[in-house]
This record gives sequence, structure tokens and C-alpha cells, in this order.
Amino acid sequence: MPVDCINTKPGLEVATLTDVGRQRLNNEDSFLYWEPESDGEFASKGRLAVIADGMGGYEGGQEASRLAVETVRYVYDRDSETDPQTALVNGLRSAHGSIQRFAVDHPQFAGMGTTCTAVSIVERRLYFAHIGDSRLYLIRAGSVSRLTRDHSYVGRLVESGIVRSEDAESLPQRHILTAALGSGD
Repeated sequence: MPVDCINTKPGLEVATLTDVGRQRLNNEDSFLYWEPESDGEFASKGRLAVIADGMGGYEGGQEASRLAVETVRYVYDRDSETDPQTALVNGLRSAHGSIQRFAVDHPQFAGMGTTCTAVSIVERRLYFAHIGDSRLYLIRAGSVSRLTRDHSYVGRLVESGIVRSEDAESLPQRHILTAALGSGD
């Protein structure tokens, strides 16, 4: 498992770790960490981290996750919106369209998509946007809180009370997504 450490401004340590798991030979994940270079921009934009877990076959999933993290970063950096939350949502919307256009231009990637979770930290405030089942957790003072809900078939069953959360991980349908970038409208 490759671990990459990333240089950051003081106050935060960032590292990435990825694992292909037991089912596949390849990994369709992409990760990005970004900070503006100027102190003025850093004060308004803060830090940005984006993760994406691609789907749709090896090359399709890799392309979708790469497009997602690159597009979210591009939009977040250039969005003149002062609200980081809106900039993150705009980034995910733009990434959705970019992935769909790429699939149309490259028919061999039809059906490609990706989950995506984007986080920005501006001063001491956390903002996030999320689609799919790449979860975001907040760990503070020894307590772990899940901040996102899975956009999945089994996630809906758990939310509606049909399935208990402790049983969800063993269901064969647990990987069926109800929302992802590049899929649907």
C-alpha cells in the first residue's frame, strides 16, 4: 500500500493511503490536496481535499475519478463565490458534467462514474460536498461522527428502517449506488 505525504502550510498534516482490496487488481481512486499559494487567497479559500472512487471498469473508473478531483479543484480555485460550501457544490456539479461529456466523446468509457467527497477548511470551519458512498467522518476528542450518508440502495434501506445498519455490510447489494458523478441527471 503506497503512502504519500504532502507538504502543507503549518497546522495540518496530510497523507494518503490507498488499497485495492481483495476483489480487484487495480485501484480507481483519485485524491487531491490543494492550498492557494498566496496568504490572501489562503485566508478566503483555505485548504481543499477531494477523494473520488471510480466505477465503470478499470480505465473508465480511473478517468472518472481523475476528472472529478481535477474539476472540483479547478472550480473551487476559480469560483468567485465567497461561500466555500457553494464553491464545493459548484465543483461537484461541474465534475458531473465533465465526466458525462468525456463519456460521450469516448464511447469506450460509457457507464463510467465516481463517488466524490470534497472538503474545505477555511480558518476553523469545515465545509463539504458529497455524492456516493465515500464517507466523511469527523474525529474530535476521541469521538467519531459520520458526517455523510451513503447514496446507495442499502443506505436507503437502512435509513427507512428496513435493514439494520449492523446488517448492511453483509448484503450483496451494498455496492449499488443511487447517486454518483457521471451517472444520471
